[in-house]
Amino acid sequence: MDQLKGFFDKYLNVSLSDIWITDIVEMAIIAFLIYEIMLWIKNSRAWTLLKGFLVLFAFVAIAAIFEMDTILWIAGKVFDIGVLALVIIFQPELRKALEQLGQNNMFSHLLLTNSTKKQDNTGEQVIDEIVKAAFEMGKARTGALIVMEKEVPLNEYIATGIKIDGVLTSQLLLNIFEHNTPLHDGAVIVRGNRVVSATCYLPLSDSMRISKALGTRHRAGLGISEVTDSVTVIVSEETGYVSVAQDGRLIRHMNAEGLKTLLMSCFAEHEEETPRRKLLKGRPKHERKADK
Repeated sequence: MDQLKGFFDKYLNVSLSDIWITDIVEMAIIAFLIYEIMLWIKNSRAWTLLKGFLVLFAFVAIAAIFEMDTILWIAGKVFDIGVLALVIIFQPELRKALEQLGQNNMFSHLLLTNSTKKQDNTGEQVIDEIVKAAFEMGKARTGALIVMEKEVPLNEYIATGIKIDGVLTSQLLLNIFEHNTPLHDGAVIVRGNRVVSATCYLPLSDSMRISKALGTRHRAGLGISEVTDSVTVIVSEETGYVSVAQDGRLIRHMNAEGLKTLLMSCFAEHEEETPRRKLLKGRPKHERKADK
């Protein structure tokens, strides 16, 4: 006890007698709020926007070091309305966060934070099943929209569909997109090796570069790639051609080998989690389930 007291006195310049129970509770509350805010940022598009703000902040810091007065003046005027701009930009995420707060599930969310984590990696077997299903549907002129999640969570789009949560196989995809079935309309969202949701609504791209010959399905696939880092496989119902939307670009008329190579390269950087990181994140919900 004396050693602990000496540590506080020497390095923190704080006496243990000055610390009250209310101080400890206050620190715990602040730590909890910071944790929840960081978790919210990570599990929404706010993380991507935050990185953009950090780049701007670094640019302003460089301008301050070299005394670039004009840039600093412009930055000061922009930051004056920064709070209002943040509220407008993050309006959907802020509303969703307040809705979750009103549902009284804060503590369960704290204890079970792995609901948005990828259950398993998107490996070669998953890609093989998607490629197989895509070209079988192409031969049958069956339209399909398969969105593969990467780092940016797709929770807001998953919520618009019907929950599936099944191990991804080509047979499952073929059944979902079969004509005149309840789930064939809309997009399927894939997280890791699981089909999370079907009949999902996606944002449509307003790009003027899209060919007029392409319909809503291609615009939706391109639209989701413009606002997230996901990769979308699109099967045309009219022609049977397979396309891929990624980073706001549409690659058309893919063959099976080219599609597999492209998807493998897109997910090659997703390394397996280290034991320590896995422990910090919590045990995945479906970790004990065997893959097919």
